[in-house]
Amino acid sequence: MHFGTIRKGPRNLITDVEGISVGNAENIAARTGVTVVLPEPRANVGGDIRGGGPGTRETDLLDPACLVDAADAVVLSGGSSWGLEAASGAAAWLGARGRGYRVGASPLVSPIVPAAILFDLANGGDKSWGETPPYAALGRAACEAAAADFRLGNAGAGLGATAGQYKGGLGSASAVVANGFTVGALVAANPFGSAVVPGTGRFWAAPYEMDGEFGGLGWPDTSGVAALDPLAGSKAAPEPGGNTSIGVVATDADLTPAECRRLAIMAQDGLARAVRPVHAPVDGDAIFVLATARRPLGPAPRHMAVASLGAMAADCVARAVARALWEAETLGETRAFRDVHGL
Repeated sequence: MHFGTIRKGPRNLITDVEGISVGNAENIAARTGVTVVLPEPRANVGGDIRGGGPGTRETDLLDPACLVDAADAVVLSGGSSWGLEAASGAAAWLGARGRGYRVGASPLVSPIVPAAILFDLANGGDKSWGETPPYAALGRAACEAAAADFRLGNAGAGLGATAGQYKGGLGSASAVVANGFTVGALVAANPFGSAVVPGTGRFWAAPYEMDGEFGGLGWPDTSGVAALDPLAGSKAAPEPGGNTSIGVVATDADLTPAECRRLAIMAQDGLARAVRPVHAPVDGDAIFVLATARRPLGPAPRHMAVASLGAMAADCVARAVARALWEAETLGETRAFRDVHGL
């Protein structure tokens, strides 16, 4: 099944998928933040965890064999294990509005909020919060802020992120095909590995760039890549669990939970195209997929349609990583890509 010509969505954000909104909230003093992806209504969900040091919530239910097949939100947060409380804040916000998994005729709901965290505790921010970490409040605030337009770079879960030797951040990208299907990706890029080819000032994701979305700098010279030090450009002294790229892919296709899972597996290849090395023992890479099911795949073989959507998802993830660095701003001692290269 061929989808035809692919172009960016009108916003070039994950919210180009109809029914998806995104909210960011930050604690500037602590140099940390939260990003919430809200589908309306709840959407079929899947996920894939590849990093060696993940921090996640409600990922067991992503198994297609489990009862719950849809999510009310996905939360990405800074704060390492502290940040998992952001999902509790989002769940409280959703539950107060009657949004969640409902059993029978009961008026009560149980919001389903898968989540993943990244490590930003060592970025120089004030983390002396004692017994009142900010993440539950940030989760609620991010839900309140959810909209079709949102900031990238030093925003939400990307505020305190670092990417290799550069300032990381929040990135997003979308793709629309001629027959109308839309795929979008949102990534909080905080990898141990480098998103930039060492010594070039060019992104590994450059071959997938659309319309100069991360500077139009061109393709890097990758001759001799196999001979590069595998850790060139990576963080100087990584700690286990001190890194991670976490993200969400959304599509308007009517995917089943099992197909969402396959899309998440394929989308992880976008991280592999944009970061070297990736899925390392010190990373916690996780990708979630939300399918709003507003557009049927039709009578053609579903597996071919899923294959096409998965390829689009991987490209969007790669582009989102590069956009995260391109949009990021210098924070403290961690310099932004554009500042390092005088752009």
